[in-house]
Amino acid sequence: MDFLQYTFFQHALWGSLFICIACGIVGTYIVAKRMVFISGGITHASFGGLGLGFFLGVNPILSALVFSIASAASVEWLSKKQDIREDSAIAAIWSLGMALGVICIFLTPGYTPNISAYLFGNILTITGTDLWMAGSLAALLLIGFCLFSNRILYTAFDREFALTKGIPVIWIEYLMMLAIACTIVCAIRLAGIMLLLSLLTIPQMTVNLFTSRFKHIACYSILVGLVGCVSGLLLSYYANVPSGATIIFVLVALFLSCKLGIYFKQKNIRVI
Repeated sequence: MDFLQYTFFQHALWGSLFICIACGIVGTYIVAKRMVFISGGITHASFGGLGLGFFLGVNPILSALVFSIASAASVEWLSKKQDIREDSAIAAIWSLGMALGVICIFLTPGYTPNISAYLFGNILTITGTDLWMAGSLAALLLIGFCLFSNRILYTAFDREFALTKGIPVIWIEYLMMLAIACTIVCAIRLAGIMLLLSLLTIPQMTVNLFTSRFKHIACYSILVGLVGCVSGLLLSYYANVPSGATIIFVLVALFLSCKLGIYFKQKNIRVI
């Protein structure tokens, strides 16, 4: 366990905790409201913000955050105010972000930036600034979920019922889109743009095998995500393979194991 003395590994563990809290809460809302495609669009659109950051010489994570928030707001505005189909708006924003990112990275003066850590994830490169961002986001989401969990629940499952109860549905939807965008950017270092969507859905799918209660899914998916992150991080350290892909592999293996266990139990099949 000598690797625990290294600062970069301590940062990775703390980052895993903060990001799992954020992904557990936001991912439950995404799965309940069936917004996985929207989340995928925002995730890939954030690549445009990364490219802009490299081109302008600013922190790419901050530029990706601004671009992701703008993308989330654009999807909501186009689908709600301009009578454009939501899937069409998502596809347009998705394509625009990826195209802009490629162009900006190509035009960046000097050496071509190494974007593999942003595409596929490497939590061992997480910095103190990233930790502060992820920790602040996790704290805000925890406070908001504890105070407004019922309103978020009604908005996620039955929008019309929430409106009849006088719940500010539109504000909640915009705030949750903001939370999704912030969570995606904070988690880019962990899983990368290509794999991040799994971190927002697989823990919730695993917990949903055992319970369908919204609050239970949110709480236990944080634990499942943390187990997957720590296990994948240790496995990647010893096997010397990319951490982001290993974390997702462990989460998928955990989901399949639970699914097979339930299947064998229902069929009364004994595994020797």
